[in-house]
Amino acid sequence: MLERIPLRERRDLLIAWLAISIAFTLIYIRGGVDPIGLVFYFVMSLVTVGVAFVLHELAHKFAAMRYGYWAEFQKDNQMLLVAVVMAALVQVVFAVPGATYINGNPTRTENGRISAAGPITNLLLCIPFAALVLLSGGGFLSEVGSIGLRINAMIATFNMLPISVLDGRKVLSWNPVIFAVLMIASLGLLVWSLLL
Repeated sequence: MLERIPLRERRDLLIAWLAISIAFTLIYIRGGVDPIGLVFYFVMSLVTVGVAFVLHELAHKFAAMRYGYWAEFQKDNQMLLVAVVMAALVQVVFAVPGATYINGNPTRTENGRISAAGPITNLLLCIPFAALVLLSGGGFLSEVGSIGLRINAMIATFNMLPISVLDGRKVLSWNPVIFAVLMIASLGLLVWSLLL
C-alpha cells in the first residue's frame, strides 16, 4: 500500500498532520499548561485529529484508485498557516489543510462515492473512540475517546456540507438519500459528542 503513496504525498500528509495537530494543541492549552501537558495534548492531537485527517484523505485516494484514477493529496501551505495562526490568536481551528486531487474525469456516481469515502471513514472512526468513552469508566482513555469522537464527527459534518468543493456537494449531486443519511449520522454524532 505504501508504494502507492509517493514520497511527495507522504511529505505533504506528514506536514499537514503536524500542522493540524499543532493547531488543535493550541486550542487545548488555551489556559496555559506545563511542558508535560503540552506533550500530552500534542500526542493526543496527533492520535485523534491527525489520524482522522490522514485516513479521511487516504480514503478519497484509494476510492479513486479503485475506479482506476490516480489520486494524490496536496497540502495547502496558506491554509495550514491560517489554521495554526487562528488557533493561536482566536482559539478557533479552521482547517482546510489541502485536498486529494483526482487525475481523470470520474462520472457523477464515481465522484459521489469517492467523495463519500472520506466522511464514511470518519464515521467509522467514531466507533472505537465512542467505545473508549463508554467502556473506559472515565479518566485518560475516556478523554481520548471523547476528543477522537468529537473530532471525527466534526470532520465528517464539515465535509458533508453541500457547498463549494466539499464532499457533501458531490455526494448530494450523486445521491440525495445517501447524502441525507451521512449528514444526519454526522450531525447526530457531533451533537452527542458535544453533550458528553
